[in-house]
Amino acid sequence: MNKNFQIDLSWCLEQLCVDGLISERDRLLIKTTQRRKDQYLWHPLQWIASFKLEDFQAKRSILTLTFLCEWLAMKSDMDFYVLDPLKVDVAALTQVMSHEFAVKNHLLAVDVQQAQVIIGTDQPFLIEWISNLEQSLFPKKIKCVLLSPEQLQRYQAEFYQVSRAVIFSEKNQIRLNEKGVEALLQLGDQQNPDANDQHIVKLLDWILQFAFEQNASDIHIEPAKEQGKIRFRIDGVLHNIYKMPANTLTAVISRVKILGRMNVAEKRKPQDGRLKTRTPKGQETELRLSTLPTAFGEKLVMRIFDPEVLVRNFKELGFDEQLLKKWQNLTKHSHGILLVTGPTGSGKTTTLYSSLKQLATDQVNVCTIEDPIEMLEPSFNQMQVNPAIDLDFADGIRALMRQDPDIIMVGEIRDQDTANMAIQAALTGHLVLSTLHTNDAPSSLPRLHDLGVQPFLSAATILGILAQRLVRKLCPHCKQKIPINSLQWQSLTFDYVVKMPNEVFQAVGCEKCRNTGYLGRIGIYQLMPISLHTKQLISQNAPLDHLSLQAKQEGIEPLRIAGARKVLAGITTLEEVLRVVPLN
Repeated sequence: MNKNFQIDLSWCLEQLCVDGLISERDRLLIKTTQRRKDQYLWHPLQWIASFKLEDFQAKRSILTLTFLCEWLAMKSDMDFYVLDPLKVDVAALTQVMSHEFAVKNHLLAVDVQQAQVIIGTDQPFLIEWISNLEQSLFPKKIKCVLLSPEQLQRYQAEFYQVSRAVIFSEKNQIRLNEKGVEALLQLGDQQNPDANDQHIVKLLDWILQFAFEQNASDIHIEPAKEQGKIRFRIDGVLHNIYKMPANTLTAVISRVKILGRMNVAEKRKPQDGRLKTRTPKGQETELRLSTLPTAFGEKLVMRIFDPEVLVRNFKELGFDEQLLKKWQNLTKHSHGILLVTGPTGSGKTTTLYSSLKQLATDQVNVCTIEDPIEMLEPSFNQMQVNPAIDLDFADGIRALMRQDPDIIMVGEIRDQDTANMAIQAALTGHLVLSTLHTNDAPSSLPRLHDLGVQPFLSAATILGILAQRLVRKLCPHCKQKIPINSLQWQSLTFDYVVKMPNEVFQAVGCEKCRNTGYLGRIGIYQLMPISLHTKQLISQNAPLDHLSLQAKQEGIEPLRIAGARKVLAGITTLEEVLRVVPLN
């Protein structure tokens, strides 16, 4: 076979026919179908994949683009490479060759190692470029892999655009320093941004689009002495995304501050802001912004509030039928307090919003006071805390009580005034839902007493406490069974009887889960309804160990046992439960 040629549609169809993957009829159909203007730019495999043909031999599998790429990789004796954008060093990859050279030869560097550079292509039989590039990369060797044409086209454009923006900002560093980043960004408006602002706009757009695509919950922009970094939190774990020169990072942060209507000139004080944008799917999404002065400049965290994530059905949240029944029985009460507890980022707000959404019928008035309002929901009346005008949680509850509410949601009980006002609201005939930061359900009671709530009042008003954590779910595409580690199992279930299985699932990692072995998150819960006996203990100001023992006697299982049951069901791993659940 001639070893230096560009594959076209005729060649691909002919070879697929020879290999018995398509019939002669399929070949003629694909060859004679009229393409749209934009489809002429497609790679032959993309065009063939768009017909969704059945494998002519197997009759089982559809000829998807991935299937066709694996076929071409085998044909050309290359490995098929799937690029994970979370794990690439964009700056290093774009230095391997120029953008023009990459486009002309259908190439993209995908990994730079100590002894070799791995280069992806969707034209495996074009090899003239190798000798030219080998000379410039010497002594490193070149390894060629096949890349999906979709990935090649997309990341070739994206990576070089980001690199150009960073390089341009660096070249303009002297001017930036003279003029001040703030002035530069304020002067450059969207209609007519100056050349440098245009690059910062593109950089920020890329960061946001990438975060939405990867289902990140937070974006961290962190300055350092010379090279700052951008990190995404995905499924509760932080991933490094991009290293960026400090100067460019400052410009990106200033751009975000302008969009979030924050004071750009103020860099010494922490600030909060909000930003509304649209995801690539066209969905309106809110970002909560928070800056913090650090040793090397301002650090910015953007928390992404996805409306799809904030209100979900209880099955998606991880509630089993029994738990849901108990929780719904508690929410049917006309007055009292329901607390949802757990650390930051454990899904408390999602549980509250999902519960309120079910409770907010036309017959009831649901009012919330939040800091900040995390999602606008037409079926609630929402109010935001505003320290600038001395409107805190306690004042908010006081105002809400005069609004004839049936259900009040308080974003967080964090001080004595808020706790007392929540108690008053519950005593005067309202159902109050709120959150608290504690390790488990029983420890919420001493926490309230520490805040200054009288034990007899908490005994009279609290209906139940739901403690929760989020664990990562195993990827269904690649999870595998392994023999159980009995020591880990015992450390999780040591004083509870939970039948030990012979095997559990472990995380493996594949293309679908970005090689993490996990895909999405699910809640594990401990629901503690307050029984008559527990109320007596609370009013006597009983210590935590007495309350925990009473909960155990009533059959209330701790979070770690809820985690163990999710392991038994094949939903998560032992390691993941041990990572997030308090064992004390």
